[in-house]
Amino acid sequence: MTRAGTFMRVRIRDEEGSTLPLTIFYGALSLALILIVVAASSLYLERKRLFTLADGAALIGAEAFDLDAVTLTADGPRPTLRPADVAREVRLYLADNAHDEFESLAVDSATTVDGRSATVQLSAWWRPPVVGILLPKGFRIDVTAIGRSVLD
Repeated sequence: MTRAGTFMRVRIRDEEGSTLPLTIFYGALSLALILIVVAASSLYLERKRLFTLADGAALIGAEAFDLDAVTLTADGPRPTLRPADVAREVRLYLADNAHDEFESLAVDSATTVDGRSATVQLSAWWRPPVVGILLPKGFRIDVTAIGRSVLD
């Protein structure tokens, strides 16, 4: 056998099994990325669901006025909202529609600032579907929605 043939045989033998650590590393990296994407998607969908609930509550709160509270102006009829009425209607709406969909759902604020629009701030606890080393155990998400009364 020639010297070059012996060198090639030794070199090939030294590289034997070197792809296993690389395969394990890329497998672990792929699994971590998949878990992070699943958690990010879950967080996005949970926030959208909470915002949808807050949006509906703000619309209900914006309609929480009596017909006696409507004043006629040069721009047309204007309803006048009271913070207590907005808060009451929002709490009734959430009692009917929340149905334990969210963990620790809280109404942070349900009021009116200008007498024409209702501002609703909700918060709930989010937990990722799979808890791992790279993911938090969960945290509170907050959303704010504004609904305006319009009479035309």
